[in-house]
Amino acid sequence: MLPKAFFPLSLITIITFFSYSSHVASANSASSTAQGRAEAEALLKWKATLQNQTQSHLSSWTLSRSNATSTSSPCMMSWIGIGCNDVGSVTRINLTSIGLIGTLRYFNFTSFPNLNSLDLHDNLLFGEIPSRISNLSQLSVLNLGSNQFSGIIPLEVGKLMNLNILIFSYNLLQGSIPSNIGYLTNLSVLILGSNCLSGSIPPELGKLKSLTELRLNLNNLTGSIPASLGDLIGLKVLSLYGNQLSGPLPREINNLTNLTLFFLSNNSISGFLPENICHGGILEDFCASNNRFVGTVPKGLKNCTSLTRLRLDRNNLIGNISQDFGIYPKLDYLDLSYNKFLGEISSNWGKCQLLTSLKISNNQITGEIPPKLGESTLLHVIDLSSNNLVGKIPYELGKLKSLFNLTLSNNNLSGSIPPEIGTDLPDLTYLDLAANNLSGPIPRQLGDCSKMLYLNLRNNHFSEGIPIEIGKLLFLQVLLDLSRNSLTGEIPWQIGNLVKLEILNLSHNNLSGSIPSSFDNLQSMRLVDLSYNDLEGPIPNNKAFEEARSEAFSHNKDLCGNHTGLMSCHPPVKDAKDGDDRVALLVIIPIAVAVFFFTTITGMIYILRKERKKKGNKLRDSHQENVFSIWSYEGKLVFQDIKEATEGFNTKYCIGVGATGSVYKAEMSSGQVVAVKILQHAMLEERKSYESEIRALTTIRHRNIVKLHGFCSHAQQSFLIYEYLERGSMAKILSNMGKSKELDWIKRINIVKGFANALCYMHHDCRPPIIHRDISSNNLLLDTDYEAHVSDFGTARVLKLDSCNWTGLAGTYGYIAPELAYTMKVTEKCDVYSFGVATLEIIVGHHPGELICSLSSSTSSMSSSSSPTSSFSPFNPHGMLLKDMLDKRIATPQAEIADKVITIAKLAFSCINANPDLRPTMERVSQELSTRRQSFSESFDMVTLRQLMNLDHED
Repeated sequence: MLPKAFFPLSLITIITFFSYSSHVASANSASSTAQGRAEAEALLKWKATLQNQTQSHLSSWTLSRSNATSTSSPCMMSWIGIGCNDVGSVTRINLTSIGLIGTLRYFNFTSFPNLNSLDLHDNLLFGEIPSRISNLSQLSVLNLGSNQFSGIIPLEVGKLMNLNILIFSYNLLQGSIPSNIGYLTNLSVLILGSNCLSGSIPPELGKLKSLTELRLNLNNLTGSIPASLGDLIGLKVLSLYGNQLSGPLPREINNLTNLTLFFLSNNSISGFLPENICHGGILEDFCASNNRFVGTVPKGLKNCTSLTRLRLDRNNLIGNISQDFGIYPKLDYLDLSYNKFLGEISSNWGKCQLLTSLKISNNQITGEIPPKLGESTLLHVIDLSSNNLVGKIPYELGKLKSLFNLTLSNNNLSGSIPPEIGTDLPDLTYLDLAANNLSGPIPRQLGDCSKMLYLNLRNNHFSEGIPIEIGKLLFLQVLLDLSRNSLTGEIPWQIGNLVKLEILNLSHNNLSGSIPSSFDNLQSMRLVDLSYNDLEGPIPNNKAFEEARSEAFSHNKDLCGNHTGLMSCHPPVKDAKDGDDRVALLVIIPIAVAVFFFTTITGMIYILRKERKKKGNKLRDSHQENVFSIWSYEGKLVFQDIKEATEGFNTKYCIGVGATGSVYKAEMSSGQVVAVKILQHAMLEERKSYESEIRALTTIRHRNIVKLHGFCSHAQQSFLIYEYLERGSMAKILSNMGKSKELDWIKRINIVKGFANALCYMHHDCRPPIIHRDISSNNLLLDTDYEAHVSDFGTARVLKLDSCNWTGLAGTYGYIAPELAYTMKVTEKCDVYSFGVATLEIIVGHHPGELICSLSSSTSSMSSSSSPTSSFSPFNPHGMLLKDMLDKRIATPQAEIADKVITIAKLAFSCINANPDLRPTMERVSQELSTRRQSFSESFDMVTLRQLMNLDHED
């Protein structure tokens, strides 16, 4: 039994304990409240420093009177992006992708002692990363990627000992990688890619034993890869591509047996590939292209069945391609081009059922093309060019229904082209069989490849005539080259239907007769060569023919026309005898009288008909401002009015020609001026799908999108009616010296803004979104005030949400996104890429094809067309000054205008990123263009492309 004295003592103890606990709880509560109040004040002060138009995204960050008490805290008021612990202290700030514009200069890091996650990626934050960020001692996640931070990585980052994830990618950071990052032993993810970092890779990174992902790609890092990286045995992702690394790979790299992604492309790394590559059997993506690797392919790659992507192109690798590679059930992309491989193409590639791209060009491959290649039915691209292949082209390739690029040029292939290439490959857009020993007639079935953009059959032994079916290839744009064959007969007039064609070469054949007058329609033509034939008669009334080199018409029978190298065409004038004159008068006078009476009667009928329309048809009401608001009331009357306004679609009213039809300027009887697009019959074959898309587009109403008044399906003709834009297309203005000089920098900046606003509206404000698919300077029209209007929605697609959006290739060559080289999936990012190209064109003054190609050749990160009219040198494009890239026909931009031009250029380069996931959205582009920006830290005269670019690689 307990002593009696125990009870009073225990009671006193219990009372004392609860009293103390209450006091502690009260003290903790007061401390928590004070902490919450300090955090709220710090966040509100930082919010006040952000630019006004972005503060609306943080509208929940406010203290009302009812909340402005001792209990006020971000945790108790559900502020957006704020997470808290149980005691009401901020532990997480997540404000990603909401368009914040400002700096971290005024962010009070000391007010957040419990913060363990700060994620501000994908915004518009700029300035330096403050060294005071080291005050966030509990920080586990720090993500400042995809902003515009500049300066160096502060050394103080090395004090954040609890960091698990550190991401600074896609900024403008310079200087070296701090070696003291090696002390952050808890790091599992370190991503510093796509900056301007220089120096060598710190060996201290080898101390990060917990690291699973290391990305240092797309910087200016030099030196060799440190052997200490071989100590990171838990590493799953190692990305070092797009630097200036050199020397051989250290042997210790063979210790990285847990790698799933390994990217080394676009460096100057030499020596041998790692022997134990794929030793762990989980390697999925290995890209080592564009280096100086030698020797044979590691044996581990032959049995690496986990591979989905393999790029070894542009090295000095040797070996037997028949023996060094196996069967890869998951492989999607293979490029072994530009090496020194021997052997034959194995039929095992046909067993790679998921393969979409097979590229083995520019090697020393022999033997025949295996027919079993036709069993890899998902193939989109086959490039076996520049080898020593023999035999026939297998007809089994006709089984590859998804194929849109077949390149077999510069081999020793013989026989004829299988007709299946035309009849069974509906998506074929690029066919290059040049420089072989192919013979026989050109198959007329090639005319069934309705999506063809490029056709090169040069330097073979094809005979007979040019098939008239070639004239059905209405999308043929880049090239038609049938030169250096044995073709005979006349040139089919149907070739004149190829109104998008830019380059035509029919030289070195045996063609005879005259050049068809239908060639007058080839207004898109830039280069032509008809030399070494037996042609005679006048050349077409066409700019490309009139400005062609004299050699383009040499060694023909008797060509004449408006060209300095040709004789003028003057038809002989015959002397008429008096008797002939009298006979002529006897014939002409009765005809003239008959025409007079016919004209009078027709005029009376026309006047009566117009009066009847005015009385009985509201469509012609003089009070009706827009005759198309109810134009569908009587389609026949609209058609007749348009026909009369264009004098039966006379060519003098034609203001543009496209693959799907011609566009005419028509002034209606009401005085309204419109643009009328007459559809060709080829388009009418898909009337149902086309009309459903047009109905969707009639809901679009935006100041920067050409207004579609309507469309009409008439028995004689089908047409679309748009508003008429006086200044025409941006492409035509830029090609005209006088008009381009009128396009000063203020006008060009506003044009880009309007351009971006239109696409932003289509992608983000339309439900479901609309993808244009043919964004180019030809489809950007300007009104009298130089306001931009996006036009030509003939290839537009309504994006089906929550589904795969696969489609045929469409668009204008030179503006098409590079990912369409291996996939047909259409997304908003396809338009973003085209916007980037067109925007560069606006500030450069011509198509930037060679600039993009130069950047591609130095980074191998893009795949884009080259423009022979450009003047950029591919030498050191990253070091090129922005001012040297701009249109020289107008004065160099100054002061605030210069800052805006820098912003536009930077955005344009980000839009042509080869990786569509890394391109900005049009919403972000539009927002950034409409934001007043701080001056660029560098003098305008010193800004280089390297400072502006966020490049990426196919890896």
